[in-house]
Amino acid sequence: MRTDVKHFLCEIEDGIAHVRLDRPDRKNPLTFDSYAELRDWFRDLVYADDVDVVVFGSNGGNFSSGGDVHDIIGPLTRMNMKELLRFTRMTGDLVKAIVNCGKPVIAAVDGICVGAGAIIAMASDLRIATAEAKTAFLFTRVGLAGCDMGACAILPRIIGQTRAAELLYTGRSMTAEEGERWGFFNRLVTAEDLETEATALARQIQAGPNFAHMMTKTMLAQEWSMSIEQAIEAEAQAQAICMQTGDFERAYKAFVAKERPVFEGD
Repeated sequence: MRTDVKHFLCEIEDGIAHVRLDRPDRKNPLTFDSYAELRDWFRDLVYADDVDVVVFGSNGGNFSSGGDVHDIIGPLTRMNMKELLRFTRMTGDLVKAIVNCGKPVIAAVDGICVGAGAIIAMASDLRIATAEAKTAFLFTRVGLAGCDMGACAILPRIIGQTRAAELLYTGRSMTAEEGERWGFFNRLVTAEDLETEATALARQIQAGPNFAHMMTKTMLAQEWSMSIEQAIEAEAQAQAICMQTGDFERAYKAFVAKERPVFEGD
């Protein structure tokens, strides 16, 4: 998987990709270029054998301040409808790329996490935060609807319909304590421990059966639009596929030998 990106930071070490935005002096806003490059990077991740888990981290004490006011918001006011739709579809494609990348994504959130930054955290599979994390879906603050980049579909599934409605209507910040209590954050840690804890969680996941993790992520996304009957059948097929993997056989042999299985992702 390529690390020679231009509009964000990316390091890959022992199967874990560490990604973060790189404008800490402005609380890491997104630009047209970083949106597009992140979208393409997550799309390519589907085919990357050297990455098992992604940690989307903070930088300089903040996760992301969302779309850059000068580089994005201003130009949007001068675009026609065709150009605007091209942009909104591109931002939505970033969320789809994260959801469909086939690899677990962990958001490590510190400080400001608002607008499109909050959406990236929302689209991740797991979220760890510091007590200083302030998360806001503040689209109404700039005269837009709260239904941006899948927020009205995904956020209620994480924190519930009425809590999501409050955040999307008011644009207010969700505190870190609220985020943990409502299930948005898996847990809170100190700022000093944030990267260590996120990496440790990534290592824990990576030590498991990564092909099966891919199937789990796929089912988590696809079953949103399925009936119970369809979901049960889809999971039956997914599990039958996983039963043909080497990891399934390794787990069995390790159990018989009373040993801990060592998974290889095949």
